[in-house]
Amino acid sequence: MNIRRSSAIVLRIFYLMRGSFTRVFPLFAWAAIDIILWGFITRYLDTVQSTFNFVSTLLGAVLLWDFFTRAMFGVSTSFFEDVWSRNFLNIFATPLRISEYLTGLIAASMMTSFIGLIVMLLMAGLIFGLWIFSYGLVVLILLLGLFLFGIAFGIFAIGIVLRFGPAAEWFIWPMPAVLAPVAAVFYPVSVLPIWLQPIARILPASYIFEALRAVVAGQAIPMYSLWIGCILSVVYVFLASWFFRRMYLHAVRTGLVARYSAESIS
Repeated sequence: MNIRRSSAIVLRIFYLMRGSFTRVFPLFAWAAIDIILWGFITRYLDTVQSTFNFVSTLLGAVLLWDFFTRAMFGVSTSFFEDVWSRNFLNIFATPLRISEYLTGLIAASMMTSFIGLIVMLLMAGLIFGLWIFSYGLVVLILLLGLFLFGIAFGIFAIGIVLRFGPAAEWFIWPMPAVLAPVAAVFYPVSVLPIWLQPIARILPASYIFEALRAVVAGQAIPMYSLWIGCILSVVYVFLASWFFRRMYLHAVRTGLVARYSAESIS
């Protein structure tokens, strides 16, 4: 794999962002709105019920889930930039490999998602007193697991768009909201109906958020949940990459790539 080719993908995204405030603003705007909204909600809940720390538990969950969302959209939006500009065919007319392209998208997602993360961490700490790293370096493992899961979900999402056409992007935007109820973001897996719990157990996010709640509650660090969550995230990254490759080869073999248009799904 040629790192310079992957770097070119990152450089293109950087130039797009540098020349457009409308691309930079959403990197931190929606994250800031979520932190402010949920911060005041959790502060109110703390005044109603003083025996439970809503700020650390719920606002911490919002912060981590937004980070997952930023990581996912960092991959998918970079791909959509090539689709919207009708540049996707031009990119793969070069010697660029699929692995190099995906590596570039992941690196670009890392760049954009960590901008949003820094904004969320500062706002949560300065406004609501939630310094999440005060819980220790275990937070880094939580963030790493969610970042990898977001990357996997983003690659899977662009594989769907590649298979069904650009109009399928409207299936992608609500995906985090659809996933959140079974990812145990705000409540334990045990709260879910019995038939939904097996679905939650195959999602890395459920283990990561269970670990977050244990850490915030002052319990022993659940290393089992951390390891399972991170291992599942790595496995999903490889599965999503395999899926994207299959969809790309299918699009090339059937001629779908040459017929890309925003008006049709085939």
